[in-house]
Amino acid sequence: MRAFKRKLSESVRGDVLSAIRYFEDHLPLMKYSEHVEDNLLIGSGVTEAACKTLLRQRLCGSGMRWKDTGIQVVLSLRALVQTPSRWGQFWEKVEQYGVGSYA
Repeated sequence: MRAFKRKLSESVRGDVLSAIRYFEDHLPLMKYSEHVEDNLLIGSGVTEAACKTLLRQRLCGSGMRWKDTGIQVVLSLRALVQTPSRWGQFWEKVEQYGVGSYA
């Protein structure tokens, strides 16, 4: 079988080089067998569970209706509550800059 060679367009060439660079940069993160041996999570389950905890349980209750600004405020607070180290940082910023206007 004979291989055909043809030049890639600049756009395709850029995309291929970008993909190669991504894999080279993230190779240490892709050692899945080692991560499993170290009991590290490699799936999306943790992220999906966090979304369920942060979003669905708080925003999808019976009879709940939300406006975009209300959702943003509630989700920001829920994320802070679920991440204790960020809670302190949040209050430091409030003390430093105040709370602003929510009219």
